[in-house]
Amino acid sequence: MHFLAQTAVITLAVVNARIWTGDARRPWADALAVAGDRITAVGSSAEIRKLAPATARIIDAHGAMVAPGFTDAHVHFLDGGFALQSVKLRDAKTKAEFIRRIAAYAKTVPAGAWILNGDWDHENWGGELPHKEWIDSVTPNNPVWINRLDGHMNLANSAALKAAGVTKAVKDVSGGTIVREANGELTGIFKDNASGIVEGHIPNPSDALKDRALDAAMTYVAEQGVTSVDNMGSWDDLAVFRRAHDAGRLRTRIYAYVPISTWQRLAGEVKARGRGDDWLRIGGLKGFVDGSIGSHTALMLEPFTDNPNDTGLMVNTPEHLYEWTSAADKAGLQVAVHAIGDRAIRMQLDIFERVAKEDGPKDRRFRIEHAQHPTFSDITRFGTLGVIASMQPYHAIDDGRFVERVIGHERARSTYAFKSMLDAKAPLAFGSDWFVAPPTPLVGIYAAVTRRTLDDKNPGGWFPEQKITVEQALRAYTAGGAYAGFAEKDRGVLAKGMLADFVMIDKDLTKVAPETIRDAQVLLTVVGGKAVFERK
Repeated sequence: MHFLAQTAVITLAVVNARIWTGDARRPWADALAVAGDRITAVGSSAEIRKLAPATARIIDAHGAMVAPGFTDAHVHFLDGGFALQSVKLRDAKTKAEFIRRIAAYAKTVPAGAWILNGDWDHENWGGELPHKEWIDSVTPNNPVWINRLDGHMNLANSAALKAAGVTKAVKDVSGGTIVREANGELTGIFKDNASGIVEGHIPNPSDALKDRALDAAMTYVAEQGVTSVDNMGSWDDLAVFRRAHDAGRLRTRIYAYVPISTWQRLAGEVKARGRGDDWLRIGGLKGFVDGSIGSHTALMLEPFTDNPNDTGLMVNTPEHLYEWTSAADKAGLQVAVHAIGDRAIRMQLDIFERVAKEDGPKDRRFRIEHAQHPTFSDITRFGTLGVIASMQPYHAIDDGRFVERVIGHERARSTYAFKSMLDAKAPLAFGSDWFVAPPTPLVGIYAAVTRRTLDDKNPGGWFPEQKITVEQALRAYTAGGAYAGFAEKDRGVLAKGMLADFVMIDKDLTKVAPETIRDAQVLLTVVGGKAVFERK
């Protein structure tokens, strides 16, 4: 039992709970007490009830599970908020349904308004890429710029191409692909760096709309038990977060990453303003090596199995990535780099290893985002180098539907290899990549523990040797996420002195049948001692 300091007044207590603390000194408890925004005691219900004054709110959990608040270690927060309010295409199963939904949504927006987001998945209807001609007739008055769910491929209709001044004479772009017909006509599909040709012409949403998107995002993740996020975004995102922070409107803790090419600006900001506080922090940089497996833009050592002439795309050169990584490391900034293909991962590990040798030992916490298709030998290097594997379990059960067709059985064995990463003693942090996948840690835990693909074709698990335990998955969503963002002194475990960020779940995830974990429900989410979501 950790007793209170005499001056701390308990404001909130949870009793009669099954508390997974994440604290090796006391893994389980049945009650905790909060004073202000910190946990002030963890112990038995009888002890906590004695300590709590009449003014404290006492929550009887009735045996429900309590865990540290989830950290989603990789989100695109404002994009997610905007997507909540846009056309929904993720589960459109046919070409006809894809067209019908866009047509219906176009009737709800004014003429001239851009239709964005969408999150379509062409694998749902057999893998045929959509074409601008599919939707031109149903969107004559609205530019359309909708993304595949991985964010690495977009479809533009003719109105969007016209608004952007893009014709078939447009030149190809390094690190991107413009998909054309045999006669050179544009299909409307733009991949990775090529997307900038159209994106630069989309009107910037108003501050009011951005604020609304942030509010929608915070509300949505609170319902999922998420209390902290690592936002892989822009300086514009940071301005929105700062406006909310200054107004006292943040309900989700945010670690805001900015593009790696802007490392000098970030170094100046940190020097002038510091790294922030418990609600909003800076100091991280995000870079890209390649694209995605679903868009055939992941950078591979050998050609794709289903396209022997293609090894993917390099979004940035190794020279640029080394230069940025080296400069950022010397400036004391954290570097996180998106690398999905085996060649991309090896390239970035080589850069991290070189920079660490050149700059000498320090607590730098390099991160590889996604780490989706490493070779087994490179998985070992994550542990040796201490590089954080920032991974998204939902992607494993989503991409697992088609990955073997794209890269073959042998290379697929190390796809989202959670168990091998832990065996290699690699630091592991879990997230969602929202808007790309839903920010639902309970479904993520289900994915990591069962590896049952979304099409239900792998009831025993897709490459079941890579399954991990519920507690290992919980740790990756809590202490692992906190460590990945230099926040482990304040969050990730439930112990005296830690921030009072926790989630209550209707069933003990460690006791139920693994295949039922995704049916569990969040009952309560608390951030800084205040309830930000309560299920009625």
